[in-house]
Amino acid sequence: MSPSSNDMVLTPTGLRFRGRTLPCTIGSGGLRSDKREGDRATPRGVHRITGMLYRPDRMPPPAPWARPIGPRDLWCDAPAHPCYNSQVRAPFDASAERLRRADRLYDLVLTTDWNWPEAEPHRGSAIFLHRWRGPVRQTEGCVAMAPVDLRWLAARVQVGTRLVVR
Repeated sequence: MSPSSNDMVLTPTGLRFRGRTLPCTIGSGGLRSDKREGDRATPRGVHRITGMLYRPDRMPPPAPWARPIGPRDLWCDAPAHPCYNSQVRAPFDASAERLRRADRLYDLVLTTDWNWPEAEPHRGSAIFLHRWRGPVRQTEGCVAMAPVDLRWLAARVQVGTRLVVR
């Protein structure tokens, strides 16, 4: 399957989309075809954008279809739980990552269909596109970029836009 002009394509120099290449970082575990929970790797494959989340107390909606992140919003990362790799709400009885963070990392998040909607236990969760900590700071498996580039991207992607990771 060849990438189309509407795809985001991860390249050695950044994320290519609509004629631009956006500098980005990936997981410190590199690129892996056999992604596992906690390996800090970015999964290879073709992933689709499934949603957009944003902090309404920190920015206006980046796109009409974006959903606000509330104080109780979490992402389940417990492989044995039925809600593994899904958004959940506190209080929650299993391991989960807070989406409303004190730092700005998740002020704007694009969710992907990696291991979703039928999550396979231990195959990895929360593979997002989000703000980076800096141009040389790797992630735990997500694709991260500068806030200005992430906002540019968010204004142009749609549900179903493909992220191609070779």
